Amino acid sequence: MSESGWLPSETDLGLLFATAAEVAGATATRWQCTYLDVHNGSTRALTATVGLDWPDGSTTEETFGAGVGRHMAAALRMSDGQHEVGVWRFPHDPALPGLAAACDPQRMRALVASMGLGDEPVALTVRAYRPTRRAVVEVRTSTTSLFVKVLRPSKVGELHELHRAAEHALVPESLGWTDDGLLVLAGKPGRSLQELLLAGETALPDPELIVDLLGGLPTAFVTRKPRRGWAELARHYADAVAGVLPEAGSQAHRIADAVDAVGTVTGRCVPVHGDFYESQLLVAGDRFSALLDIDTAHGGDGYDDPACLLGHLAVLAQLNPGQQAITGYLDRCLGAFERHWDPRVLRARVAAVVLSLATGPHRVRQAGWQDAIRERLALADRWNSGGQPLAA
Repeated sequence: MSESGWLPSETDLGLLFATAAEVAGATATRWQCTYLDVHNGSTRALTATVGLDWPDGSTTEETFGAGVGRHMAAALRMSDGQHEVGVWRFPHDPALPGLAAACDPQRMRALVASMGLGDEPVALTVRAYRPTRRAVVEVRTSTTSLFVKVLRPSKVGELHELHRAAEHALVPESLGWTDDGLLVLAGKPGRSLQELLLAGETALPDPELIVDLLGGLPTAFVTRKPRRGWAELARHYADAVAGVLPEAGSQAHRIADAVDAVGTVTGRCVPVHGDFYESQLLVAGDRFSALLDIDTAHGGDGYDDPACLLGHLAVLAQLNPGQQAITGYLDRCLGAFERHWDPRVLRARVAAVVLSLATGPHRVRQAGWQDAIRERLALADRWNSGGQPLAA
C-alpha cells in the first residue's frame, strides 16, 4: 500500500481518532487538529487534541498523533485501502521511543540521580513536540533544571558530540545520552529573547553581539552534512504555498523568482546554526547567555542566520501589531546586520525566510489561515521590493 500522497479529510481524521479511542477503551467526543507536517503535497505526520469519555464516567483531553512512513511500525496501524496509517496517543510516538520515558517522573528522577544531581521528586514540562521528529521536556528539581531532548535514536550520539564541540559558543553542555534517543542538556540562565520582546522589554543586548556570536560559531558545524540555504529553498516553499492555497501560488512563485534573481551563492562555506531565531537565544542582563537547538547546524551561506532572525522578527511583529519592543529591536538588528552583510542580498534572504513561514498558519490550523498566508506573502514582497519592510 502507498505511503505517499496521504491527504486526510476532516471525516477521515474523525474516523481515525474515533477508532483509536475505541481501541483504548474510550469514546472520542471531539477533536481539533493542532499541527500538520506536510511535504510535497503529502501529510507526513499530524497531532490533534482529542476529548475522551471513559467507561468510569471520567473525561480526559489527550494528544493523538497520526502519520505514514517507515517509522510507524510501533504504532496502531490502520488502512483506508490506499494508505497504511499509524496512530498513537502521546507520549507513545513510534519514531521517538524515548519520549514515554522523558514524560515519566519516576524514570526522569532516576536519570537525574544517575548523573549525581540528587535524588528527589522532579517536575516535568513538555516544551516542544513535533510528531515523529523531536520533543523537549524540561526536568526541574528544587536545585536544578535540565532539558531532555528526545530524538530518533540514530541521531542522538552525533548531536551529543556536536554539543560537546560547541560549548564555547554558549551552547548548553550535553551531560550524556541514552540508546533510546534522550539527550540530557544542562540548563542555562536567562529568558528567551522572544519572551522578553513579547513582554515589551526594550533593554536588550546590542545586536552587534549577535554579529559576534554568529562569527564565532564552531568550525565543527562545517563538518556536518550541508543543507540548502533559504535562497535555494525559496521555490520549494512557493510550491508549498501553492499546494495549500492555490490562488496564492503565483504570488509565492514571484517572490521566489525575485529571491533567485539576487543569486544563491555568496561566498565561502561558514558555520551556520540553521534555525536561528528569537526563541533560540537566551538573555541574561545585557548579554546573550545561551544559543539553543543546534540540531540543524551545518556549513553553508553566511547570510542565512541573520536573515532567519530578521524574518522571524518581522513575522512576530506582524502577529503583534503596535508592539514597539519588537519593531524597535527588528529595526536595530536590520541596521546592525546591513553594516556587515550586503543589504540587497540580506533582504532577499529575509524574503525567502518569510516565504518559508507563510504556510505556518495552515500547519497549526489557525483560524483564518488563508488570510494569514496572504499577509505573510505581502510581508515577503516588501522585503524583496527594497521598501519599508517593518510596516504591518
